[in-house]
Amino acid sequence: MRYFVRKTGFLILTVWVAVTLNFVIPRLMPGNPAQAMMAKFAQQGPISPAQEKALALMLGLPTGSLWSQYWNYLWDLVHGNFGISYSYFPQSVSSVILNALPWTLILVGLITILQFVVGTLLGVYAAWNRGKKFDSTATVLLSFTSAFPYFWLALALIYVFGFILKWFPISGGYNGALAPAFNGQFIGSALYHSVLPAITIFITGVGGSLLGMRNNMINTLGEDYILLARAEGLKNRTIAIRYAARNALLPIVANFAMSLGLVVGGSLLMETVFAYPGMGYLLETAVSNQDYPLLQALFLCITISVLLANFAADIVSGILDPRLRKGAVR
Repeated sequence: MRYFVRKTGFLILTVWVAVTLNFVIPRLMPGNPAQAMMAKFAQQGPISPAQEKALALMLGLPTGSLWSQYWNYLWDLVHGNFGISYSYFPQSVSSVILNALPWTLILVGLITILQFVVGTLLGVYAAWNRGKKFDSTATVLLSFTSAFPYFWLALALIYVFGFILKWFPISGGYNGALAPAFNGQFIGSALYHSVLPAITIFITGVGGSLLGMRNNMINTLGEDYILLARAEGLKNRTIAIRYAARNALLPIVANFAMSLGLVVGGSLLMETVFAYPGMGYLLETAVSNQDYPLLQALFLCITISVLLANFAADIVSGILDPRLRKGAVR
């Protein structure tokens, strides 16, 4: 219990630090967001100070002392109020993020979990049959595919299956002629548009899971307790799953948790290449348009999701390895 309480306290402290830094860093930057927007309007003619002040009030830019801004920021944060998005004006930042988040969670999240599960199982099988044909073939092939850059593979798939064969659409999350709705036609269109992005994520990610699990599994198979289990006549399946795979899985839980945490940020390059309406594409749009409120909210969402994912990894590791709870390993 002490282990879980300590981890929970550390999570709360880290979230508070992340929230505070997210408040402080934008205010250390020179100028203000209104000036960035006014630069665009200034191309059409001179802008008066009164117009700039009106724009600042319309966008809800902070006023008052730093302490009052900080408490107002915490109050707005608790209520999910991140301000108005400059890129999607007059929509609020919260509504913009909520529109993009499901696309990323469903596509990137599910494929990340799928490639981890498939890669881990293949890694267990390859390690148990090390030196055989499957091990050699899978290791070489997936080592090669895992080295593919996201954008290179995405462009290759677009060229072959989009331009030449014309099997799949090359951009967007659904048919633009359809209105987003929870019906068969829209869901089918969304699935159709997600095929190439899903293949991109899976191919470039499954190799890392396989290689990581295979290497850990091989090291674990040389431990004394594995030799003892074999000497006692346990089935190979029991030894591989309950003893070897369980302990080999511990070192890569943290990496998988980090991958899940980064899912909220989306796959920036993949979503940009496919113009997929997820968090990565939203982040690229916010950077291009100097949308400070949206950037601030996105960075905070990504940071907190990574912290929560690492916290979950610590809890799972503590459950799988009792030595962590007793303080024997740290």
